[in-house]
Amino acid sequence: MAQTEKKAGLLRRTSSSKKPLKEKVVLMYEEIFAKEDPTKNNPRFWDELFLMKVNLEYLEGKLESLDGDEVVKIKDNVNSLFHHCVQALAEEHQIKVVNALQVKSCFLFNIKKMNLFFYFFMSITNIFELMESLDSLLCGDGSESLKSLCLKLLLCLVTVTDNISQNTILEYVMINSIFEAILQILSEVSSRAQHGYDAVVLLALLVNYRKYESVNPYIVKLSIVDDEPTLDGMGMVIHHALAEYNRQYKDKEEENQGGFFSTLTSMVGSMFIADADEKLSVQTNEAILLALYEAVHLNRNFITVLAQSHPEIDIATTPAVPVPASPLTPLVLKYHSLTLMSNPHDLLSSLPLDPNLQTSNLLITFLKYSSIVMQDTKDEHRLNSARLCLIILTCIAEDQYADAFLHDDNMNFRVNLHRMPMRHRKKAADKSIPSRPLVCAVLDLMVEFIVTHMMKEFPMDLYVRCVQIIHKLICYQKKCRVRVHYTWRDFWSGMILRCVSEQNTGAVCHSVFLYIVNILYIYIYIYSYDELYYEIIRMHQVFDNLYCMVLRVSTNAGQWKEPASKVTQALVNVRAIINHFNPKIESYAAVNHISQLSEDQVLEVVRSNYDTLTLKLQDGLDQFERYSEQPREAGFFKELVRSISLNVRKNVSLSTMSRDVLLKEFSSIS
Repeated sequence: MAQTEKKAGLLRRTSSSKKPLKEKVVLMYEEIFAKEDPTKNNPRFWDELFLMKVNLEYLEGKLESLDGDEVVKIKDNVNSLFHHCVQALAEEHQIKVVNALQVKSCFLFNIKKMNLFFYFFMSITNIFELMESLDSLLCGDGSESLKSLCLKLLLCLVTVTDNISQNTILEYVMINSIFEAILQILSEVSSRAQHGYDAVVLLALLVNYRKYESVNPYIVKLSIVDDEPTLDGMGMVIHHALAEYNRQYKDKEEENQGGFFSTLTSMVGSMFIADADEKLSVQTNEAILLALYEAVHLNRNFITVLAQSHPEIDIATTPAVPVPASPLTPLVLKYHSLTLMSNPHDLLSSLPLDPNLQTSNLLITFLKYSSIVMQDTKDEHRLNSARLCLIILTCIAEDQYADAFLHDDNMNFRVNLHRMPMRHRKKAADKSIPSRPLVCAVLDLMVEFIVTHMMKEFPMDLYVRCVQIIHKLICYQKKCRVRVHYTWRDFWSGMILRCVSEQNTGAVCHSVFLYIVNILYIYIYIYSYDELYYEIIRMHQVFDNLYCMVLRVSTNAGQWKEPASKVTQALVNVRAIINHFNPKIESYAAVNHISQLSEDQVLEVVRSNYDTLTLKLQDGLDQFERYSEQPREAGFFKELVRSISLNVRKNVSLSTMSRDVLLKEFSSIS
């Protein structure tokens, strides 16, 4: 009896001292991380490895724990692993392909010793085989999950360095282009719905590889794309991503309305406006904005995509369609019925005509997005987004077709821009917003930015861009003799108020003043004088102070002398208007014994004294410098692409495409 108990106790101690058994794939991974060749004892090592379920958790943990010296010791095995991964991509056995993609992606994603990474990658037998395999998988009829993993591998490859232009491996991606594969994804409805977002972001990053140093084939190819389904597909992906941001912001805005927070806000005014902005903040999407910029800037044919209208369909009325989770999932559901047709106009013709049906397009969605991110520019990402939005609008304002569409009286839209909460104005209801040409929405957006950013440390660069956009739109109106039915009073008030807050020296400030004066004069050519003259007279002190400031600078030797002289000369007609009408207004008030004239009385004096006003003819008012990315914007885009690369790398998730999706999908394949 005692001997039996002794044996039982010994067995318990023996079993408890045993370490938990490791699965076979982990044991094989350990052989890779050892110094010896894993095929020495098992010639079929690599064939067996890629048939086994990938243990990403172990691989990620092991790679994270390695230091530089340890990585150098296993370089031969890692080279061999990469080589056999590329070979496995050409296998007919789909499980091998999936596992090889996962293992390779995991290594690329987790090796942070960049100098060693390049040494490994360049020592594999043939990188071209990898690109050819990925291109074949993306263009083939294989699984959608497999294509998704290919795109994630490519995103890992592109963003493996913070500065993508220093990623020399991308030279092979330039030579062995996957551009056509990306276009195929965007042109096909089913693949676009699931992979469009990753494809568009990948394309935007590849376009920015050494774009200022050498000829980038992706830039050349993107600039000549004229396939309508492909461009429409790209536009839909961008539209959905921006619309998803707008939806998230609107949801947060509705969450914060009412209740205790609303009561406190109304009680103490603007004390909690900053808190409200923080609560309403939604992560911006610079990657998709960059894709929109490259499409608008490089491809003239893409401008037509901005204007294509489609009905705004409520997600609640759309039948549920099973699609895999992605950043676009809510919008894929919402617009699935739209994407069944490559041409949005085909869809419009198939719908019943309803005059109350609100329509939208990519440009409207972009304007709404811009109105959100431009409210608060204190955050670096929102500042970059605001700057990029204004650059995109600059490119649009310079395009003849876009201008024609913006000013078309036969195409009116109700654009509900988001406006910064301010105590002196109430939020306009959606139904109270009139249906107008889109140029009015662009002007509204510019004016909103001007009048709501009167802080002392204002990003002057953004204001210059706003004024330039307005100037280009006004130039088009003068050239084509187009008159826009727009409430210009807020516009002029905002422009003149900015003069009040920025009366200081500097080339940028003088440039702004010159633009403002030019806009005033062009307006005189194509619109009624009354309102403009009234605003100039009402705020004449602003122009008097401005004139004194630039005159003082122009008479002194200094670096701002020349720009100040140009502003001084440009103000001649503004001063003539003030000097002509002010004495007549004072005389009218004295004769009629009125201490303070009403607006109608001032306008009466103005209208009755037009004939005696003499203005000097100004030349070159409608001339402007066209947008050029290099060299002025090169620094901004380099830093922007670096930020996007870091963010994309952080958000690329390999595990989401591993066990639950991929292995389940291929579990029946043997």
